[in-house]
Amino acid sequence: MRPWGLAVSLICALSVAGRAQSDLAGTVSYRADSTLVLIPVSVTDAANRYVLGLEKDNFHLLEDGTGQTIKYFSNEDTPLSVGLLVDTSGSIGGKLDTSRQAAKEFLKTLNSSDEAFLVEFSDEAHLTVPLTQKTSDIERRLNAESSAGLTALLDAVHAGLQEMKNAKNPRKALLIISDGGDNNSRYTGTEIESLVREADVQIYAMGVFEPLLPFGLTAVEVAGPRLLSELSEQTGGRALAASNARDLPTIAQRIGLELRNQYLLAYSPANQSSDGKYRKVQVNLLQPPALPPLKARWRLGYYAPNK
Repeated sequence: MRPWGLAVSLICALSVAGRAQSDLAGTVSYRADSTLVLIPVSVTDAANRYVLGLEKDNFHLLEDGTGQTIKYFSNEDTPLSVGLLVDTSGSIGGKLDTSRQAAKEFLKTLNSSDEAFLVEFSDEAHLTVPLTQKTSDIERRLNAESSAGLTALLDAVHAGLQEMKNAKNPRKALLIISDGGDNNSRYTGTEIESLVREADVQIYAMGVFEPLLPFGLTAVEVAGPRLLSELSEQTGGRALAASNARDLPTIAQRIGLELRNQYLLAYSPANQSSDGKYRKVQVNLLQPPALPPLKARWRLGYYAPNK
């Protein structure tokens, strides 16, 4: 077993969202006074192939420009909590069947120790399947979907972040399946971006966006793909667009593969101030001479505890 495997029972629930505490039943809860920050890192080569086999010494971690000591390091496949946010608005129309298939393909990448939930959104966002290890429950609900109404995408992200507070696994991700921008949310992009920065959650987005924008779209709808990209980049995830709905299942598999092939870095910040301020995180790769140029993606920062 690798070093992380030995330590995971002690620190797996310690995240930027809080310090883990175990109750008598052995379950894990979170408090916002974390002593460890977890940074998942994806490493790819020029051909977008995932690069495994790097060691801790290949990573240099900084917070607000100050070097940090990596206390724990792993490239093992640690348990994942994931939320599927599926667009069922009227605009999804004939792409709904493909969206269902994409979600199901992603669920196939989950392991028995993972957990998932489902948020569906059109005029409003609803948590239709809470966190569960029974992915069959989510598949049954997906089969019952129909498309109608407007698109409350930002409200869906909010609902996903709320449910993720109940997650038991250290690595957390939201997967958004949508075809466009928001036009019916109560929450604004600024509000959701702030919440995303506070949450210890990676965001991935996938969808079919028209190459030529049709007439009649609002400015918010046109800006939808850009908003998804910005939210994803903040968290170390990414937004992947398909030029054809038939590509969605393949993209879903690709995202699942990425989540299964990440490095996990854990550090105790040198700055222990509980000032509630945003801390910028930088990951520099020390390039192994035998490998081609590599690229890393990681969460760009987090908010310190506020006491």
